[in-house]
This record gives sequence, structure tokens and C-alpha cells, in this order.
Amino acid sequence: MRIIALFGFLLMLSACTGSEQSNIAPGPDQIVRLSDSEIKGLDPQKISDLSSLRVAADQFEGLTRLKASGEAEPGLARQWTVSADGLQWTFSLRDKLQFSDGTAFDARIFPEIWDRLNIPQTASPTKALFRNIKIVAVADAQTVVITLHAPAPSLPVLLAHPAMAALPLHRIAQAGEQWTNERPIVTSGPYQLVSWQLNDHAKMIRNPMWHDTPAPTANIIWKPMDDSLSAMRLILAGGADIAADYPASRHQWLNRNHPGLARSVPYFGSYYYAFNTRKPPFHDARVRTALSMAVEREWIAEKVIGIGNQPAWNLLPPGLSGGISAKPIWAHWTRERRLEAAKTLLERAGFNARRPLEFEIRFNSSTEHRRVSVALAAMWKPLNVKASLFNSEAALHFAALRNHDFALARSGWIADLPVAENFLTVHQPENGSGNYSGYDNPRYDAEVALAIATANPDKRDERMRRADAMLVDDMPILPLYFYVTRSLVRERIEGWEDNISNVHPSRTLRIRPQ
Repeated sequence: MRIIALFGFLLMLSACTGSEQSNIAPGPDQIVRLSDSEIKGLDPQKISDLSSLRVAADQFEGLTRLKASGEAEPGLARQWTVSADGLQWTFSLRDKLQFSDGTAFDARIFPEIWDRLNIPQTASPTKALFRNIKIVAVADAQTVVITLHAPAPSLPVLLAHPAMAALPLHRIAQAGEQWTNERPIVTSGPYQLVSWQLNDHAKMIRNPMWHDTPAPTANIIWKPMDDSLSAMRLILAGGADIAADYPASRHQWLNRNHPGLARSVPYFGSYYYAFNTRKPPFHDARVRTALSMAVEREWIAEKVIGIGNQPAWNLLPPGLSGGISAKPIWAHWTRERRLEAAKTLLERAGFNARRPLEFEIRFNSSTEHRRVSVALAAMWKPLNVKASLFNSEAALHFAALRNHDFALARSGWIADLPVAENFLTVHQPENGSGNYSGYDNPRYDAEVALAIATANPDKRDERMRRADAMLVDDMPILPLYFYVTRSLVRERIEGWEDNISNVHPSRTLRIRPQ
């Protein structure tokens, strides 16, 4: 009898599991999105990873929000104005705003949200993004006034970050940190979470009290899948609609066999290697420049990577600061001329065939990083450079960078915000251990500070480009290429717009009519 009972229980469990799995498949009113990692948390002020932020942005709306194009637009605010000096922004709210549980709120909630973000108990990992905000205040129940330390034309984009969204403080006051365990969770945006099975899926439904026209798709499923090959196979099998990544090695195959499925577009990210400028041999700018001159960036971007990346001689991606990229004067020289100039620089620094330059290239475990490191070592052999390779898993690799335990190491930067200063301030002493190269140039710091303090957008861009050119001249990092995003989007999905910010809110997606 026990065996029969057990068998019956297993059949019932199997049936329940099958039913649950069928509920997370793509359907006429349901989109299944694959993220490259599990959600780390649901409190928008306590998360920083991309997967969690995407889910948070679907549920919580701030004064502004991001469109399908990645640009900022009015959110809970219907409009805003800016003072002549760029330091004071005034936001006028929409009428009769409510959370998903029907609780009304107005402008007075935003100073409280700002305070919660900054208190030690919250321990927000994104608090530093908002350090330019001096005061969040209210003029009346429908008006929020934000005062800045320095002008920031990008403030509407910043305020679209979920950490500054309207949070249900009334529920937080009652339930404490357990407020995120409630189902459905109380939200201010287009969707609300109704179930979350760890390492399996999270399901969201429309928020019936959202101020805007209801989102076109009733249900959104977020499913974690850290193996991009498995994600691609699930998409091809029809088990999901959108994947956040796919293997770079399958790019050409996908284009040949499934045209239109793979999306590879420029991204706000720079791929580079960091020189440790604190000690020999890379304390000498001549050595750093010589190695940079010998690198064939086009070949690395087009052949080694081969998914549409643009080669880079500078830090700032082309979509920033007026779309103009800084290049050294030698970028257009022939390889032969560059190699001769590089040999001369190394000889002046004391390195030649009798005393070759020797160092270790450090990179974190990845086929892509290994291939790039091997290519660099080969390109430097004509300079009598002996570069050995050392790889480790990501946690150890970046710990070594923070501890300055490297000579040349794989690095890079993907912007928290699509603004030039988010790239440039990384390479300053005040960034502490995050300034991997140890770059220390007071002229550069002054130029960045001047650019940040400039309200006029054109002059601001010009000064940002000037700071970028200083990095090119001093070469504390070795820029190689600009990132691209890799996504898979099935034909049945409408509303997806390729954009350099890689922003694709679920509220902008719909299922194509059959």
C-alpha cells in the first residue's frame, strides 16, 4: 500500500509540475523572457545586478521612465522644467496616482524615498549613482523639486532608475523588510509580481491601478538561464520569446539559418586591458604607448570577436559626447610604421632584443578573453616582447585588480548610465581600488570636474572629449573595442527597438497578431 501511495503521490507531483511548466510557456497573452542570471532581490534600492533591475523596472516607476528607444520620458511626472544654471529641476506629477493596492500617493513620497536610499540601514549598492543630487523637496502635493550639486543634463535618465521609483512606503512601514515577500507585491509601475520560484521563473501580471494605458501583454515571465547556448536552444524550440544573450560563436550560424532572430547592436560599453601604472614596466607611458601601437584592433574586433564590434582607440563609445571618438595620431599609420615607432619607444625605455620586455597578461576565464589575450601576445612578438598568459575565475581576477596584483589585466566598463562621466570618473584616484590602472593625472581630474560642472550640453561634450583624449595620450588602459549587445527576439514579438542602452521595457512589447 505504501508503494502504491508513493506512486500516486509522484504522479500527482508530476502532474502539478507539468501544469506549472505549461503556465510559463509563450502564449497568446504571455511573453517569456530569458535573463542571464537569477533575480538577486526585489527591493529596487537594494539591487545592482542587471537581471534584478530589469524586473524592478517592470514593476516600479519613478518621475521618469525609459522608452523602447532607451530615452527618458515622463513617468509619474507629466512634465518638468530646468533652471538656467541647470541645478534645479521641477517635476509636475500626474493626477490621482495610486499603488497597485489602491493606496494613493503624491509628491511628498519622493523626499522619503530619497532619505531611505541614503540611510545606512538600506545599504544601497547604487547610492553613489545619485551623489550629484543635493536635495529632493516638494513645492506642493503635486510638485517635486530636485536640486543638484552640479548640472546634469542626464538627470531624466538617472531618475528612471528603479532605486528612485515610487516605493510602497506604507507597506514597508507595516511589513518591514518582508514587504517584498507579499504576493502580489505592491507596485507603482505597469506590472506586479504574483509568483517567484527560485532558479525557475518569476511571473508578473498587469497592475490594474497603473496610471497609464494598460501594458499590451497581460503576463510577463522572467526565466533565468545563465548558459547562453541553452537559452538559444530554448528559443529555437519555441520555449521562450526573448533571450538576453547567445554564444558569440553562433552569430554567423544564426544569421544564415534564422535571419532576423539575432540582434547585435552597439552598446554603452568599452572593452580594454588595464596597465598597472604604479610600478615598472608600465609606470612608463612610452612602454604603454608602444604596446598600444602594435595592436591590430580591426582584426581583433572583426576576426577574433566577429559579432559587429567597433574597434576602439579611446574609452568613450561613439554614442557619447556628440558621437566623436578620440584617436591617436598614429591610428591611421601602416602597421610597419607603427611597429618601427613602437620599437623606438621601447628602446628609449630600455627594452630591446638583448633585454626584452617581459610581463604577464591576466584575464578572467572566458573563451573570448583567452582569444584576445593570445592575439595580443602574438602581435607584440615583433617587438621582442615576451608576454605570458594567466587566467583565473572572475572573483579572483577582479580581486587581483583591486589589490593591484597584476601587470596587464583584462578589464572594461559598461555604463550604469549613458553619460560620459560614468566612464571617465572610473579612472581617477578618488575611485579608489576601482581605478585599476592607478591612473593619476591632476590635469585629467580637473578637466573631468570642469566638464561635469558645465551646464551647456555642447560645451560639456567638448570637455568630456578633451578628457577622453588625455586618456588616449597617457594610455593607462589599452582600449580594444566597444561592446555590442546580443539578444534573440522571436518574430512573434513586436515593439522591440534596438538601442545603445539595451533597454527593452516589458510594457513596450506586444505579441504580433496572427
